[in-house]
Amino acid sequence: MSRKVLSVLLIVLVFGIGMAFAQSAVEMSTERIGIISAMDNEIELLLSNAEIDRVDHIGGMDFHVGRLVDKDVVIVKAGIGKVYASAGAANMFSSYNIGSVIFTGIAGGVGDSTKVLDMVVATDLVQHDYGTVTDEGFYWRDEYRMETNGRFNCDPDLVDKAYESAVEILGEGNAFKGTIATGDQFIASSWYVSQLQENFNAIACEMEGASVAAVCDLYNVPFVVIRSMSDKADGVAHETYENMADMAADNSCRIVMNMLAKL
Repeated sequence: MSRKVLSVLLIVLVFGIGMAFAQSAVEMSTERIGIISAMDNEIELLLSNAEIDRVDHIGGMDFHVGRLVDKDVVIVKAGIGKVYASAGAANMFSSYNIGSVIFTGIAGGVGDSTKVLDMVVATDLVQHDYGTVTDEGFYWRDEYRMETNGRFNCDPDLVDKAYESAVEILGEGNAFKGTIATGDQFIASSWYVSQLQENFNAIACEMEGASVAAVCDLYNVPFVVIRSMSDKADGVAHETYENMADMAADNSCRIVMNMLAKL
C-alpha cells in the first residue's frame, strides 16, 4: 500500500472518529424523557404518534429516539421481568442524557377499589419477592433499603402530573395513587393478592417497576411508574388479561401522552 493511500485512509478514519464523537456529544447534550415498557403493545400507540429520528440497537434492545408531544424522548421495550427492565434502564442511562423516566404498561389490580382498566400511578414501589426462604417459609426483608421500609419513592411532581392526566383521560373514579408491588411472577391468586394488601398495602402488582426504580435511584433520575389494570391478579387473571391487555396498554399510552403535554 502506498503512503498516499495510507494517508487518505488515516484521514478518513480520523474524520469518521471525529464525527462519531461529535454526534455523541450532541446526543448527550440533548436531555430526553425516557419511556420504558415491558411489551410491544405497551408502546405501540406511543410509537405510532411519535416522530422517530432513528432506532439505536443497544444490548439487544431497540431504543426509538425522537419526539413525542413536542418532547425529546427515547422509548424502549426492555422486556418482561426485573432483569430485562433494569438492563433497559441502565442501557438508556449509559447512552442518553435522561432527565426523567416514565414506565408505562399494564398490571394486576390488587386494591379492593380498583377495577379492570383503572389506572394506578405509583407513589412508591416495593419488591414483594425480595427476602429469605427458610424451612419455616418466606420472609420478606429488603436490608438494603431499610431506611425507606424497602420502598422506592416516585418523584412527587411526576406523580401529580400522571394522576392529573389519568383523571382527565379516565375520570376521577378510575384513577388511583398508591403502592405498586413488583416481583418476577404473574400473580393469579386471590390468596396472594390478600398478602400483597396486608404486607405492603399495595393496590397493584407487576413485574418490572421496582427494578427500574432501583436503577433510577442509583442514577439519581426522577421517575414515575403508571399502570393500567389488565386483570385483578386473581384466579381468573389469565383469562381477563387475554381479553383486556391491549385496551389497558393503550389507556396507559394515552395517559403518557397527556402527561408529556404537561411537562
